[in-house]
Amino acid sequence: MTEQNISNLSHEDRVFEPPADLAANANVTAEVYDEAAADRPAFWGKQAERLDWGTPFTEVLDWSNAPFAKWFVGGKLNAAYNCVDRHVESGNGDKVALHFVGEPEGDTRDITYAELQDLVSQAANALIDLGVQTGDRVAIYLPMIPEAVIAMLACARLGAPHTVVFGGFSADALSSRILDCEAKVVITADGGYRRGAPSALKPAVDEALEKCPDVTGVLVVRRTGQDTAWTEGRDVWWHETVDQASTDHTPEMFDAEHPLYVMYTSGTTGSPKGILHTTGGYLVQSAWTFWAVFDYKPDDIYWCTADVGWVTGHSYIVYGPLANGATQVLYEGTPDTPHKGRWWQIVQDYKVSLFYTAPTAVRTFMKWGDDIPAKHDLSSLRILGSVGESINPEAYVWYRDNIGGGTTPIVDTWWQTETGAHMISPLPGVTSAKPGSAMTAIPGIAAEVVDDSGNPVDNGEGGYLVITEPWPSMLRTIWGDDDRYKETYWSRWPQYYFAGDGARKDEDGAIWLLGRVDDVMNVSGHRLSTTEIESALVSHPKVAEAAVVGATDDTTGQAVVAFVILRESAQGGGDDIIAELRNHVGHQIGPIAKPRQVMVVPELPKTRSGKIMRRLLRDVAENREVGNTTTLADAGVMDLISSGMQTAKDDD
Repeated sequence: MTEQNISNLSHEDRVFEPPADLAANANVTAEVYDEAAADRPAFWGKQAERLDWGTPFTEVLDWSNAPFAKWFVGGKLNAAYNCVDRHVESGNGDKVALHFVGEPEGDTRDITYAELQDLVSQAANALIDLGVQTGDRVAIYLPMIPEAVIAMLACARLGAPHTVVFGGFSADALSSRILDCEAKVVITADGGYRRGAPSALKPAVDEALEKCPDVTGVLVVRRTGQDTAWTEGRDVWWHETVDQASTDHTPEMFDAEHPLYVMYTSGTTGSPKGILHTTGGYLVQSAWTFWAVFDYKPDDIYWCTADVGWVTGHSYIVYGPLANGATQVLYEGTPDTPHKGRWWQIVQDYKVSLFYTAPTAVRTFMKWGDDIPAKHDLSSLRILGSVGESINPEAYVWYRDNIGGGTTPIVDTWWQTETGAHMISPLPGVTSAKPGSAMTAIPGIAAEVVDDSGNPVDNGEGGYLVITEPWPSMLRTIWGDDDRYKETYWSRWPQYYFAGDGARKDEDGAIWLLGRVDDVMNVSGHRLSTTEIESALVSHPKVAEAAVVGATDDTTGQAVVAFVILRESAQGGGDDIIAELRNHVGHQIGPIAKPRQVMVVPELPKTRSGKIMRRLLRDVAENREVGNTTTLADAGVMDLISSGMQTAKDDD
């Protein structure tokens, strides 16, 4: 292997076969891979038949102006109609669309598809009264309440692209997004419930709008009842407008390439990137992947624990499940309010069968202990999902054993804000899954791991993950900046989409994600992935979570520095645990990966979507002033790390 490639260090022998009964009745069989590979556009054209089209498309894909794609050319449809109205028209109006569970215990609400149709129509009519027209952008800044879903669908119904901003973001983050996409109206709430108390949202909107003079209306949901500042002529209450509006609204059909939403993701330059997704291709792929990857059946109860402020909430709470007419749980609060078994109580109460969450949550539950989920009946679960980052093999096995009863398949999904929907994942009725691997591209997707020259690497080697063929839910551009779109995603290898992730193929050709290429360390000429070393640390029975960074080293160029959170059962390990962990990594991977330092910390710096901010840990490891912490879920965590650190250096 060339020095430029990422070293392939770890090895995984465990394999879990699909349960026989699930495989026998699976929505997707092994033959579909070959069918899709033979003619990808024809495959996606067939999947588009799942949707209702006002005008049929005449061409599946126009790639003549690459990298700017057009999917389902000439077709017209309405995303909200496909997610709501058509289910009512087909006789399923009485089926529950949303089981809402508020954070305060006992605060629940069930909404059927017929009720959802009325609510979305009312919200659409209220937005029209606020001056929203087709093409106008609407910013949504809400907690995880039904109105967030209703607002998104109302915008889609009108052909008004929405930009949803996570309710934990600051006023500055909100204003930058409103300004970039020139939003006309903001939908927000007085607040939401978080860790047992009301958390205000409206003040951040008021502060943000001091910089956004073009916003003409603010629609406010009364959720907590807390005192709320008011700007007459701009601010209106949801219950005084939406709830009073007519339930009669006929959705218009829009071109397949009509913008559906703009989702902002952080950029390396500091300015957020507005990722544009359009209607037809996005809805086709999010609908099909929900049905295929989760093996969705009409009697399933589905729960995705993400927030609608992230792309996971767009694709796998709103558009994918609702396009399939699914029943799902929508939970407002945190996993530990009022107790650490709250999620498992909800699974038990609603008999959730399909469950989708993030590795960071799984590792948190590992830290809390096996006894908490063991108190609840989780036997309704038939498929578990993982999203957001690679799941460490030991966290995967814990998830399978303690939440899935030792038999439930896990779909470890790789995809991005930019890709719009699942790209690489096991299929639960087909794939022999390996803990920690996303396995292979799903049918209809062409993925490859390449070296610096863009050539595919051999099995057993590492490199860069690229997508080699266009796909329906792909981003169309960066909002207002086509040049940045081409430069960011298509400049390294113009024929491939590359978003910065490293990967390796194992000896069987299965794909293992290695995190951002930016998180690769160069230790004595070896390019090591942080992901593999973190997984080795988490495989130690005393470790719940780990983050690894490369710190400047006079001898090796960079040295491995590890930050670990111990499981509650292993607290107070002392100096012995640090030596134990260093040796454990050396044994699991090899001496080259042995950390120079291991720091036991009470918490790790994470964004609000659960991703670890290794940049800040690198500052600590290199004794620099800690950089910008504004995107952290808890800005005080860096003080905790600095004050609560138990550390030891390499004495070898």
